[in-house]
Amino acid sequence: MDVRDDLTMNDFLREVLGFTGTKFGCGAGQCLSCAIIVDAPDGTSTTMPTCIVAATEFNGKSVRTVEGHARDGVLTPLQNSFIEHFAFQCGYCTPGFLNEGQVLLERLAKAPIARADVERTIGEALDGHLCRCTGYVKYHQAVRDVILADPDRYLT
Repeated sequence: MDVRDDLTMNDFLREVLGFTGTKFGCGAGQCLSCAIIVDAPDGTSTTMPTCIVAATEFNGKSVRTVEGHARDGVLTPLQNSFIEHFAFQCGYCTPGFLNEGQVLLERLAKAPIARADVERTIGEALDGHLCRCTGYVKYHQAVRDVILADPDRYLT
C-alpha cells in the first residue's frame, strides 16, 4: 500500500492497521513503549522503536507487534508470566517490555547462557525500556521465571 513518507510506523500500526497494542510513549524513541520486533532473514530478531521511524523504513521487513504473541487465543509462557507477576501496572510500557523479553528468549534458545549470567543478561536486555510506574522488578522477575522454568532450553 502507498504510505506517506512522513507517517511514523507507530501511526501506521495504530491508525491505518488498527493495531493499538503498540503504544506512543515519549515520541523521542527513548522510553521504548513503542518497540516492535523486527525479524531478520538470518533468523535473529531485534526490537525497534516506532514513534520516530517512518513506516516506509519497515518496507519489506518482517515485523511482529504485541498482538502477534498469542496463538489461537493461547498466551505464551512470557505473557502468562507477566500476568502471574502483575508485570504491567498501568500497561503502557508493557508491549515494549514484552517484545524485548520475547527477543531475549528467542536469542537464549539459540545461544543458552550460564545460570550465573541470568540476572545480568535480563538487565542488559531490558535496559533502556522505561516504566513510569517503576514496575521494573516485576518485568525482570517475569522474564527470569520463564528462563528458569525451562533451563534445558535457555541455560547451559
